[in-house]
Amino acid sequence: MKNIKAVLLLIILFCCSSLQAQESKVTRIPLTGEEAPSYVAKSTLGEIKFPEDFFSKWKILFSHPADFTPVCSSEILEMAKLQEEFNKLNTAIMVISTDGINSHIEWVNSLEGIEYKQGPKVKINFPLIADDHLEISRKYGMIHPAYSDKKDIRGVFIVDPLNKIQAIFFYPASTGRNFDEIKRTLIALQQSEKASVFTPANWHPGDDVMLPAP
Repeated sequence: MKNIKAVLLLIILFCCSSLQAQESKVTRIPLTGEEAPSYVAKSTLGEIKFPEDFFSKWKILFSHPADFTPVCSSEILEMAKLQEEFNKLNTAIMVISTDGINSHIEWVNSLEGIEYKQGPKVKINFPLIADDHLEISRKYGMIHPAYSDKKDIRGVFIVDPLNKIQAIFFYPASTGRNFDEIKRTLIALQQSEKASVFTPANWHPGDDVMLPAP
């Protein structure tokens, strides 16, 4: 009987430690200044090796709750309108969700047939990354259990050419992102990195900047 009790106690302790490890794995968010986690994954543009495929570029990783949802679809189309502007800023943009690659491909094909805001149809030239095993989402802390244990939160990670995270945004599933603010933040970060300056509140490109104290 004592042996059975001891075995049961060991099983309980093992299960508890496994659950704690899994919870830590799910909720850990890499912080600004830390190295962006690397990954290899399938995408609508083929295999992605991050960060190797984006050498010397700034990178923005956008996470989405699900394919074919209205808010996410509007965001993808906004990104497609801005993709050339991001290219001029030496920035690679990419999208990730926990849907599979076939769903991503069908979603892209569907979106490219839409005349968004009465404008012309757009070609989506950035990758949609499949993370159906949640490996990347857990590395970036994009699974928030209070929201969902299977779908990403709406997140943004801006990563510099040295693969250091420089800015992080999180939004609820109901709220679309402000891409003007994301682009403004990217330009501000690039300005600070280039000229060793600070950008004040409500700064926009062309505005005065602040110099660090001597």
